[in-house]
Amino acid sequence: MKRLNAGLLVVAFVLSLFAGRLVQLQTIESGKYSAQAMEQRLKKLTLPAVRGAITDAQGNALAMTVEARAITADPYVIKPDKRQAIVNALAPTLGLNPSSVLKAISKKGTQFVYLAHGVTPEQARLITSWNFQGIGTLPEYRREYPNGSLAASVIGFVNGAGQGAAGLESTQDGVLSGHDGWQRVEISLEGQHIPMGEDQKKPPVPGRGVRLTLQQDLQFKAQEAIEKQVKATGARGGTAIVMDPRTGRLLAMASAPGYDPNHVTKGDRDLWGSPVVQDAYEPGSTGKVVTAAAVMEHGGVTPQTPFTVPDKIRKYDVEFHDSEPHAVQHLTFAGVLAKSSNVGTILASQTISEEQLYQTLRDFGFGQKTGLPLPGETAGLLNPPSKWSGTDRYPIAFGQTVSVNAVQMASVYATIANGGVRVAPTLVEGTVGPNDKFTAAPAPQRKQVISQGTARQISDMLEGVITAAGTAPKAQIKGYRVAGKTGTAQRFDAGCSCYKGYTASFAGFAPADDPRLVVQVVLQDPKRGSHYGGDVAAPVFRDVMSFALQSEKIPPTGSEPPITKIYARD
Repeated sequence: MKRLNAGLLVVAFVLSLFAGRLVQLQTIESGKYSAQAMEQRLKKLTLPAVRGAITDAQGNALAMTVEARAITADPYVIKPDKRQAIVNALAPTLGLNPSSVLKAISKKGTQFVYLAHGVTPEQARLITSWNFQGIGTLPEYRREYPNGSLAASVIGFVNGAGQGAAGLESTQDGVLSGHDGWQRVEISLEGQHIPMGEDQKKPPVPGRGVRLTLQQDLQFKAQEAIEKQVKATGARGGTAIVMDPRTGRLLAMASAPGYDPNHVTKGDRDLWGSPVVQDAYEPGSTGKVVTAAAVMEHGGVTPQTPFTVPDKIRKYDVEFHDSEPHAVQHLTFAGVLAKSSNVGTILASQTISEEQLYQTLRDFGFGQKTGLPLPGETAGLLNPPSKWSGTDRYPIAFGQTVSVNAVQMASVYATIANGGVRVAPTLVEGTVGPNDKFTAAPAPQRKQVISQGTARQISDMLEGVITAAGTAPKAQIKGYRVAGKTGTAQRFDAGCSCYKGYTASFAGFAPADDPRLVVQVVLQDPKRGSHYGGDVAAPVFRDVMSFALQSEKIPPTGSEPPITKIYARD
């Protein structure tokens, strides 16, 4: 009996310990363990913001966001003997490295890993149909460029993390990206979302759209034309720009060779930049219009001023010469420009001081960035006169020993076309917010660079360049008055720190007596056929300008061009 009583006491003591522990777990410490259990079930998921679209001036999408899926895994519930089957199915379908997938789904100490982003809904549905335990999908978005390589050097692309990595996608990332939200959801042991469980959410804020001044049809034509000519001439590359001189709006900014932002990993990284602003080159004879403006504003030179022009001239210990040998010519200043004479331009430049030449170049935008929202823009090279050597002023006068980017040079001709008023180049029209509310970008800066009279006289002289007596009859457009200038400059090669090859260019506007459009073309180092701007760049100008005039429904003015007196002695 005593043994029985002792046994009952021991049992009662043990039961009391269990009861005490249950009371402790269910009352005193219940909150603590409930919180731990909830923490194990709760997952905080990112709700990505919809990235704003990049469109052309008419609202056509150049970069857009489409629905996609992320593929996820819960390594905790994936059985070891099922891992290889999952790898064999997912890796080839998603284009992933098999060893990376195996490593991710075998990861210890976690119940959530991302396997892939930006998967199409169709692929996600296929993967879901396989019913792999521990493999799931989440909604997200991916970037798509519906026109492939069109304007890629301007638009850029986003990287795998959804961040802008080149072009406008990079510089406008803060506008386009918006702000991600988040959601806490309760997940079961099988990795499924518990519908009636804990669910907290902070909605994402979508990004704003960016509307450009580019026009899709003009961009396509400019890109097609420059790609064709780069291929035909074996050039290293080329650019073609279309600009409205009255507003500064850039209607097309094409470059070749290019790349497809939908498949950046398959392309050449060296092509990811924006050559229209990143590549500096010596403008050559297209830069002579700035010298013309300077000598006509400050040196008393007129289109009829006579110059006796040999084919070469010596200044100090340096000899400068024209592109081809010729007998002494008696040219008007209009003839100097039409014939693109280096020697004649040097003679005219001696009517002004170094400081006057320098300041005019600055006023036209040389040595200063355009301010376009594109990464890596070069300001070009324009040293002040204090850093010029004894002979620098002479090659500077005919467009060598200075450098520009393509947009800077297009802006020079836009200034002349606009009556001497320089309007800062503009690429972004504005932004588009909720409910398609459009907010215009600030108006571009305007500055009177030269007098309207000087601009008109230069325009008339530039019409002489397009005649049979000038250097660019291939720029003629039937029915329209055209003004422009060729450029054939020695090309500086950074690889050898020497001049090697040529830069061929042409810049002009039409109609010459009522300018509405500027087109500027540059070809770097053409190797097949001619390397002269009048031969290889002027035809591209003609094709792009002809299309632009028709596209913009700009009729011929019907007026007669001025008679350009080329020779001082007839």
